[in-house]
Amino acid sequence: MKKQLLATLFGAALVLGACGGSDDSSAPADDATNDNGAATTDVDAEAVVQQNCASCHGGNLEGGMGPALDKIGGTLSQDEIHDVIVNGKGAMPPGIIKGEEADAVAAWLAEKK
Repeated sequence: MKKQLLATLFGAALVLGACGGSDDSSAPADDATNDNGAATTDVDAEAVVQQNCASCHGGNLEGGMGPALDKIGGTLSQDEIHDVIVNGKGAMPPGIIKGEEADAVAAWLAEKK
């Protein structure tokens, strides 16, 4: 019984601590437009993923405590990925990444097929 309780507490600590985002209060990136006039940002989505997601989803998105994301774009649309990032799903807490970073990461992951 003690082992089960210890495992549960350890797992909860990992989910709440290891998957948490940074407390980076740097200035937001400037907006720009691409050739089609659509808004773009200077957010480095891959760097955001490495900083906030790799501890659970693996450095190469191969999975770990969280599911593999290396081919998630073949399963979920950009909007569905964004929804999971913002609202959480299963053991993933909501709001680890917010705003422009969430938008950029969703777009970047949607390309992974």
